[in-house]
Amino acid sequence: MSLEMSEIDLITNAIIGAAMKVHSELGPGLLESVYEACLFRELQKSGLKTFRQVQLPVIYDGEEIEDGFRLDLLVEDEVVVELKTADSLLPIHEAQLLTYLKLSGKQTGLLINFNVPHLRNGIKRMVNRFGKNSSRTL
Repeated sequence: MSLEMSEIDLITNAIIGAAMKVHSELGPGLLESVYEACLFRELQKSGLKTFRQVQLPVIYDGEEIEDGFRLDLLVEDEVVVELKTADSLLPIHEAQLLTYLKLSGKQTGLLINFNVPHLRNGIKRMVNRFGKNSSRTL
């Protein structure tokens, strides 16, 4: 069951707020795994149901291949969060998140790059335009 868009907005706003808190505390320049662990903790403290490193298998030749992809964070079973610590967000990062959205059947994702002086310049919200029928649910 999909949430109303206003509920998705509340979730994404909470994720962005938590990410800004982490970034304010730690600043840029650390490993992606550090930001992931801290953001995971902040989201849990805020009461959001959050999972780390969610396995996203690939279907190949009619079989589920377990060594597919891993979502950095999945929040409230609705929002896929992909974290980066890159000089800048590139089209390949956007393509990665769109692939995760399509394969998972989720509609909304956040791409967050912590390697920026001001986090607001490192956040991109993306929406799955492929439709739920072309995807599967985690």
